[in-house]
Amino acid sequence: MAKAPTSTTAAKPAVKKAAAKPKESSQPKAAAKPKAAAKPKAAAAKAVKPTKLKAATTTETFKDQATAFVGKAGEKAREYASTGKDKATDGLFSISDFVDDIAKTVDARVGKQYGDYARRAATAVSGVADSLKGKEIDDLVADTRKFVREKPAVAIGAAAAIGFVLTRLFRSGSSDGDDA
Repeated sequence: MAKAPTSTTAAKPAVKKAAAKPKESSQPKAAAKPKAAAKPKAAAAKAVKPTKLKAATTTETFKDQATAFVGKAGEKAREYASTGKDKATDGLFSISDFVDDIAKTVDARVGKQYGDYARRAATAVSGVADSLKGKEIDDLVADTRKFVREKPAVAIGAAAAIGFVLTRLFRSGSSDGDDA
């Protein structure tokens, strides 16, 4: 015998149709949301443009100030280096004169042969002072860089020796001040 359709089997297709309708009606609402959201984005974009311009202007101002500061620092460094070079040159000439005077004493006490060694040393120091006096700071920096590239081991050894001597000088100077 054939079974008669029940109300549950007939209701299923109707439920599916009813469920499909709300989905269709919700889609236009979802499409409306991006339009509503587009207005704040456009407003935000308009607000960001002046901020970007202010940031760019601030960045340029900062760069200009940094460039001016670096320029002033470079000028001061050159002034100090030039003053240091002049003092070093004067010091080397003084050492040369001192060693030349010692050579005369060595001639009288030990012999002329040993006095000649002292005179050669004085001449060498005087020559270094002359070459130092005749060069600009940029030339000295270039020469130093070239020397370090060509002979790094000698440059490191010289830096260590100079550091040791300067440390000893500063320590001896500070211990003299502590005794007083």
